[in-house]
Amino acid sequence: MRTHLCGEVCAELIGEEVTLCGWVRRWRDHGGLVFIDLADYSGFSQVVFTPDFPEAFALGEKLRSEYVIQVCGVLRKRPDGTVNPNLPTGEVELEVRSAKLLSEAVTPPFMIQDDVDAKEELRLRYRYLDLRRPRMQSMLRLRHSVYRAARAYLDERKFCEVETPILTKPTPEGARDFIVPSRINQNQFYALPQSPQLFKQVLMCSGLDRYYQIVRCFRDEDLRANRQPEFTQIDIELSFAEEAEIQELVEGLVKRIWKESIGEELEPPFLRMSYHEAMARFGVDAPDMRFGMELKDCSPLFGETEFKVFRQALEIGGAVKGICVPGGSDMSRRIFDELIAFIAPYGAKGLAWVKIEEEGVSSPIAKFLDEAQIEKMRDLFDADVGDAILLVADQVSVVHASLGALRCHLAAERDLIEEENCFLWVEKFPLLEYDSAAGRFVAVHHPFTSPLLETEEDRARLDNEPGEVLARAYDLVLNGQEIGGGSIRIHDSELQNRMFSLLGISSEEADSKFGFLLGALSHGAPPHGGIALGLDRIVMLLSGLDSIRDCIAFPKTQRGQDVMVGAPSKASTEQLVELGIKLAVP
Repeated sequence: MRTHLCGEVCAELIGEEVTLCGWVRRWRDHGGLVFIDLADYSGFSQVVFTPDFPEAFALGEKLRSEYVIQVCGVLRKRPDGTVNPNLPTGEVELEVRSAKLLSEAVTPPFMIQDDVDAKEELRLRYRYLDLRRPRMQSMLRLRHSVYRAARAYLDERKFCEVETPILTKPTPEGARDFIVPSRINQNQFYALPQSPQLFKQVLMCSGLDRYYQIVRCFRDEDLRANRQPEFTQIDIELSFAEEAEIQELVEGLVKRIWKESIGEELEPPFLRMSYHEAMARFGVDAPDMRFGMELKDCSPLFGETEFKVFRQALEIGGAVKGICVPGGSDMSRRIFDELIAFIAPYGAKGLAWVKIEEEGVSSPIAKFLDEAQIEKMRDLFDADVGDAILLVADQVSVVHASLGALRCHLAAERDLIEEENCFLWVEKFPLLEYDSAAGRFVAVHHPFTSPLLETEEDRARLDNEPGEVLARAYDLVLNGQEIGGGSIRIHDSELQNRMFSLLGISSEEADSKFGFLLGALSHGAPPHGGIALGLDRIVMLLSGLDSIRDCIAFPKTQRGQDVMVGAPSKASTEQLVELGIKLAVP
């Protein structure tokens, strides 16, 4: 039906007969001439209907936005003064000699253009129109290039792509499962997988050696800008490998993806940092390294302070930490009040600030600061005249969460973030953390992560102080966003049983839920490890978009709904009876 794509016609084709198909984007009547921008996924071309070809001209006068047409004519150079050097097709236009209307269209609810001002829910309701926008077309093809690059890279390294089950068993850790009733097995349920974790470990026990899968995963959890109930990850597992080999492999994969999708050359190896260093310096385990404002511990400066807030925090074993905001002395009291409100959801009860000015310091706690403390504080933060130091005093977890969030908020507000990408490996996470509500330890990553047992003291600590044991886990972080997480797995059935015991999982429950894994481990399991990279999040960062919903063809809303198709929806009475399900009254 066409000889060329709309975005491909160029000056080399002038004088040739060309047939194009596409959508009418803009329609303009210039007194006897009708101009339209005809678009497809590749771009658009200017098309001209003239009275010299009456039948085609009559159709051109009737066209409206988003009509689908076929036009045939001769490509000609645009008249002087009308050339658009910013467009690939800006030198030429197609003089239409014949045209055919392929499909009419009702008036769209919003303009099909990148700078559309329609609300997100409206765009998602008419997703088939939203996806016509050039930026969305570009995103889908960028996403495709990520798939292609990942598969090619892993294929070259002798990885085998294996599909794992979608209908599987509920898991006891992590987010909530999506449950699927079984009609054949009445009163029994499948669960949609949160990840292929157990299956890929079994594949290692099966001798596959190197596995990957670009896989859909499901988690019934609260949504944020970078989360969806169903998402895609590049899942990797390999045998006889330790942390350094897996990280080197992933760095090469990421380098390949960036090169083939956006043409950017990355330079591994990436930075590496322990979890405890990341928390101490940045307050979060996925720090953005593109700007400064690192956290500094001021606790030793206020050991004898008379300021009640600081003293009480230190007495309960907490900390006084702060960040230095370059040029922050221009912030008003109103702005400081807004910052106090900003950190309140993180548990912080207040924010102390100290402005460094030519004539001295300006601060609501100035009367509690002597000259020696001020000088030591300036040295600690390397603060210059014109800067501001912001301090939070509380339990260490509250201090870190508050200042970690505040640091990123102020960097964005004050345009302090450099454009260059900064990749970082965060390593040696805690193996377990205590959940006071549940009254037991829970796995920081998952129950199959191997503890770091380098010494006899480490082995003894696993029994006596399990909360102090580190994990052989690693996350890949880009610009403050985790894009991948992995670990070396437990490959010994006895150690895996010890791990279940630490998590409060009885031997009966472990056998019921993980008996197949324990069986696989007991039949000669190789040391193995792997990682899962969030493909949606990678595409979001590659595209420079703010929401993961714009990186998925058909995403869910913040309420987990697909408003285009109307999902989730009610099941019919017949379906419920067949499944043996009776709904409870809400």
